[in-house]
Amino acid sequence: MTNTFDLDAYLARIEYAGPRTPTYETLAGILAAHVANIPFEIFDVHLGRPIRLDIEGLQAKLVTARRGGHCVEHATLMYAALHAIGFNPVRHSARVVLLAPRHKSVRSHMFLSVTIDGAAYVVDPGFGLFSCPLPIPVDGTAVPIDAPTHRLVREGDDWVLCVTRNGGETRGWISKMEEEYPVDFEMIQYYLVSHPTSFYKRNLVASAVTKEGLVNIMNREASIIRHGAAQPARLADRKELRLFVAQHFGFDLPELETMKVDGVPGWL
Repeated sequence: MTNTFDLDAYLARIEYAGPRTPTYETLAGILAAHVANIPFEIFDVHLGRPIRLDIEGLQAKLVTARRGGHCVEHATLMYAALHAIGFNPVRHSARVVLLAPRHKSVRSHMFLSVTIDGAAYVVDPGFGLFSCPLPIPVDGTAVPIDAPTHRLVREGDDWVLCVTRNGGETRGWISKMEEEYPVDFEMIQYYLVSHPTSFYKRNLVASAVTKEGLVNIMNREASIIRHGAAQPARLADRKELRLFVAQHFGFDLPELETMKVDGVPGWL
């Protein structure tokens, strides 16, 4: 790893002040803090800005500027943090099957796995609304124990992430969990931000954890979820979008008022 990663700045960004030893307690604490404090957003695609995956670029955006990012940004930043602490994280890709079947879904998602004392866990900080704030055991055990929302299911050579929302379980992603490398995720990012059929190229998507629940943006539609109850909102224009992001995502981005989104009529 590059020695330019600033662990202190990252931990301050996610408001984590716990131990820095490679234990399950540390892993769970950092993952929960990351998910709670760094939102999912891919605004730069619509702003025509390059998205950097080098550590300096990730720190400048997600840590210093307090922005969010997409799955590859989240997982790459967390990989650097876990590596700096002394873990041995492994990178993986997956096919997201929330909206399309496996045979129509490219490998477009990045997550990590970490093994501690012989037990393997999936760490997936960049899955937006479906991110799990706990490490997910790679043995089928559902988490959290008291009210399970995430579990991994073995199907032949594949692992499937199953997510429970609103009382029903859905399949989130499918992966063989083979080790992959930064060059693989450069290709994934190129597809995410450049290919005309990429979901994120045509749609505005963002989500963030709040103290009361979650907030979500899907094009003009937004929702504020407090204590399990959703309050829908419609963003009248891009100025309202900017205000919504500033209020709920923790940063103000004036460029949102003129941002172009292919899939939103009137925002071209």
